[in-house]
Amino acid sequence: MKKVILCLLALTCFTVGTAALAAISGIGSVAAQVTTNVGAIAKLVTAASYVAGMAFAVGAIVKFKAHKENPTQIPIGTPIALLFVGAALIFIPTVFSVSGKTLFGSSGNVGTVAGVTSFGYK
Repeated sequence: MKKVILCLLALTCFTVGTAALAAISGIGSVAAQVTTNVGAIAKLVTAASYVAGMAFAVGAIVKFKAHKENPTQIPIGTPIALLFVGAALIFIPTVFSVSGKTLFGSSGNVGTVAGVTSFGYK
């Protein structure tokens, strides 16, 4: 029974892989598909950076409050470190924009929450 299920799974994977390979016609379409996916990954990284930065900032505020209530339990370095990490994560898209403008001029693209935009300043 285990071999039958394994064979059916292999056949299904082979069929799906063949259908996916048939949809790609040449290196040009592969490059276009990769370019489309890279834009989506850039948007994902940018949005995750904003969300994680805000989470670290809120965590820093909570740790500051905990330090105020019990300074011996929570060292002051913990909330300060969280605050710096949160600020760094919030400003990562800006750093990407400035470094992209420096490296590629105005021809590069960067992912934003709204979409993929030019590296240049607005």
